[in-house]
Amino acid sequence: MASSLATRIGLVAGVSIATLARGWGMSARAAFRRARRAGSAPASGMGALNSSPGDDIRGWILRPSDRSSLTPALFLDRDGVIVEEVGHLGRSESVQLIPGASAAIARANGLGVPVVVITNQAGIGKGLYQWSGFESVNREMIRQLADEGAWLDAIFACPFHPDAFPPYQATDHFGRKPEPGMLLQAGRDLDLDLRASWIVGDTLSDIVAGRRARLEGAVLVLTGHGTRHREEAIALSDEQYPVLIAPTLGVAAALIPFLA
Repeated sequence: MASSLATRIGLVAGVSIATLARGWGMSARAAFRRARRAGSAPASGMGALNSSPGDDIRGWILRPSDRSSLTPALFLDRDGVIVEEVGHLGRSESVQLIPGASAAIARANGLGVPVVVITNQAGIGKGLYQWSGFESVNREMIRQLADEGAWLDAIFACPFHPDAFPPYQATDHFGRKPEPGMLLQAGRDLDLDLRASWIVGDTLSDIVAGRRARLEGAVLVLTGHGTRHREEAIALSDEQYPVLIAPTLGVAAALIPFLA
């Protein structure tokens, strides 16, 4: 787990967390905390990502875990759940928080529940925008959330799509929702109890990914693409994996057991 986290936290003062951890003889998390105390580690924003362009799943750990036991998380899709759906969002000036989203995230923050964004990014794979555009969008989203007293613990993204250009062209890629790859990666990197976690999304692929990752439940919001996926999402609901419906993320938070 430490090596997986170390490759994703990024660079501190030009030196990777993995290198610091080896040099100090400690775990990646301990190295990050030591670097932060020394004033070298980024405290907010996207930070830097230490990965190659062909990595299957990219992850930005914004708040490394220092928990001694597994904890449930709130998984969120980004576009259509936290920010308005505009179609292949690659420009920071187009970022607009959906009303109620920041309050729901702040509630999870206050209860100590990690908030993790899990987002398909076919626009990168199709060449509509670059990773730099994706990061600028996330920085603006993080800034707007911070203005309203909310924060994210991590963001995971997968650029693979059947119609993407190499190296991101793939059919049924394990990292792309509805496959559970990003959720499973987040669980490993952040010490999460997936069985007790919930996902909130606006598409059927979000709901199916949560089921395949064996989460406790899901909420489909009717913002973004949610309205057209409502009936299919309801059909997936059962005792083992309840699927609830809410108009917005703000209302969804009141339906999730550990946030209610």
